[in-house]
Amino acid sequence: MNLLLPFLTQGDTPLYKAGITLIPYPQEVRLTGETFNLPNPLTIAIDHDATEKDKFATGELRRQLSDRWNISTELTTNRRSAHIVLTKSDTEKKHGNQGYQLQVTSKRITVSASGEPGLFYGVQTLCQLIQSGDGTSPFVLGMAIKDWPHTANRAIHYDTKHHQDTREYVEGFIRDLAKYKINLLVWEWEDKFAYPSHPEIGAPGAFTMQEMQEITRYAQNYHVQIVPLVQGLGHVSFILKWPQYAHLREIPASNWEFDPLNEGSYDLLFDLWADAMEATPGSRYIHIGSDETFELGKGPTTREKAKEIGRNGLYHLFVEKSARHLQKTGREVMVWERPMGWTRDVTTDEGVGQELSPQYKVTPHEGIVLTEAYGYETPDLKYARQAKALGFQLFAYDPNAGIECLFVPYFHRKKGAMRNNPQVIEGSLEHSYHFFRSRLGENLFDGMICTSWDDSGLHNQTWMLRFITAAEFSWNARSDQSLAEFTAKYFRNYYGDDVTDMEELFLLLNEGAYFYQESFERNVWHHGEIGKTHIPDLPRTDVLEYNPYWNTEYAHRVTLANEFLGKMERALQICENNLIADIDNKYDFEVFTSLAKLIEHTAKTYLDLSSLEHSITKAHQQRFLDLDSTLYHLDQAHATVNNQLARRKEVFDYLVGVWEKTRLPKGMDTEEKEYFFQQDRARHFANRTPDLTYHIYDEQLLGLENYLDKLTAYRDLFYERIVKPEQIYLK
Repeated sequence: MNLLLPFLTQGDTPLYKAGITLIPYPQEVRLTGETFNLPNPLTIAIDHDATEKDKFATGELRRQLSDRWNISTELTTNRRSAHIVLTKSDTEKKHGNQGYQLQVTSKRITVSASGEPGLFYGVQTLCQLIQSGDGTSPFVLGMAIKDWPHTANRAIHYDTKHHQDTREYVEGFIRDLAKYKINLLVWEWEDKFAYPSHPEIGAPGAFTMQEMQEITRYAQNYHVQIVPLVQGLGHVSFILKWPQYAHLREIPASNWEFDPLNEGSYDLLFDLWADAMEATPGSRYIHIGSDETFELGKGPTTREKAKEIGRNGLYHLFVEKSARHLQKTGREVMVWERPMGWTRDVTTDEGVGQELSPQYKVTPHEGIVLTEAYGYETPDLKYARQAKALGFQLFAYDPNAGIECLFVPYFHRKKGAMRNNPQVIEGSLEHSYHFFRSRLGENLFDGMICTSWDDSGLHNQTWMLRFITAAEFSWNARSDQSLAEFTAKYFRNYYGDDVTDMEELFLLLNEGAYFYQESFERNVWHHGEIGKTHIPDLPRTDVLEYNPYWNTEYAHRVTLANEFLGKMERALQICENNLIADIDNKYDFEVFTSLAKLIEHTAKTYLDLSSLEHSITKAHQQRFLDLDSTLYHLDQAHATVNNQLARRKEVFDYLVGVWEKTRLPKGMDTEEKEYFFQQDRARHFANRTPDLTYHIYDEQLLGLENYLDKLTAYRDLFYERIVKPEQIYLK
């Protein structure tokens, strides 16, 4: 099965054929055959009454012309003398304030819009249209564009529950999203914000109120709205792990969710939500989460109420009370809730919408914004249409394809545990492509939200292709471009025309991440009980007894390890080739290198364990033939383990060094505060350890350090009791 071949086809759209990798693709575009050559210096005309945001958009154009093309610019209000005109005068208004028109002739480029967002988006489009020829000045092909979004609110879910990016990184991330016309960032920050009302909840180094307000205003310049997501009801271990709040738990033994009948739950959450709203001035929404309420109605105070109104009733009781309070502040309240026929019984196992009592038919609180789906239950979106008719805002929900380790499964996914012959199914790219094209563009959804759950602790840069896929097809769900064209276009757009072998690299990392995940005990965090990985038997007694089972038991993993050793060698070569090339976003290739090295190290570890048993086998075979040879093979076994441990440290240290270029150290302490770590019932892969060692934790569980100590002791004892006496005897 060639998973790579579909992504190597050529594109069919006019822009792609002309060498233009514009993202997102415009609604209407016509090439004219003319060309505008950018002079240096260049004059830009703006309206005499241009707003501050219009001037900011102009400044972004000037910055990019200078930084990327070394073109100096001057401003004027005289259109006739300008090379580029940016205007909000005499423009079409039928497509709203996000729509724009762009006209390129041989004499001038004109970007016009009826609103500030549209003018900004027109500038972002123009910046992507500039091309360079061999030995020629930069140019833009002649064309006429009319463009507007199919979906007004295009949201990326940014989950930092298990890590904190630096402010510099966050602002760069915002600029990247704005470039591709994303206009909401739903930021699930958990303890990465220093709540003034309850300062103990914020982790060491968390963004302060002032910092978050500054980031919010920074994003607004780029027409990106920061939507705070502070979990309520469920997903609140970052709050309820603290002993002083343990009395608010649904289940005393679990820090996972609030008791919705305890008034103290609301007192605390109202404080935190007030802080979050103050930190995001000017934002329209607040998201209160509330999904995965696994323990709802099972606590000592809620059990009887659940019998009366059902667990779904308890859920909506919490949402109604919370939303009613928040709506008084002027915020619209987003909830992980789905439009699933609330007036009937619901018997699913997804956390919310469970065990609806026939005596209690749910009517959701008026005005909440529904942001979840689970497939919308019916192909014709029956319940989504009902919810829309009732006046609810609906956001099309594009969830993670899974919670895989290390890398997003862009090209293929595996369904089922590794020991049950997992089925290979469509990847994240294909899933999102079909989702957006089938769901959007019919005026049913007020927005879309593309999630990136941080459960497995992936680096945020590994999500970028997913984010920009959502940006592309939520803006224009009806373009003629194929998924193959978009994928190829993305790599050239994001990394530059000189980038090479990206489809191959992403496929190798997609495959390699599954090999990594299926190694040792890692899969138990996703698929339940799968069995423990053992290490070779230690030699024992004077005659070097041992059980030679390992290479038989793990023969398949050794075969795979040899296969992935070659694949990761190729992945590392692709990374190296691109790191020395003239491309953009080179840091990504440092991240990809750290992943490939970790996968390669996992493969080498299986080969080390195989070699370890072979050395012990040879030592056993030589026991009564040649003691010097026996000792040699024991020393070889010792060296194998020692080298494996040294390589693990080297690979892990490299990963930490790369990742912490854009992140604060995970679980760090400061002089003012120690990090308080406590696991929760969700068993998130990234929350097994307070630091980045979650990447190697399962390997640590093998116990090779202890094995090495015992092997060293055995070797020394064997020498003292067997080898040394014989040497003395022979003398």
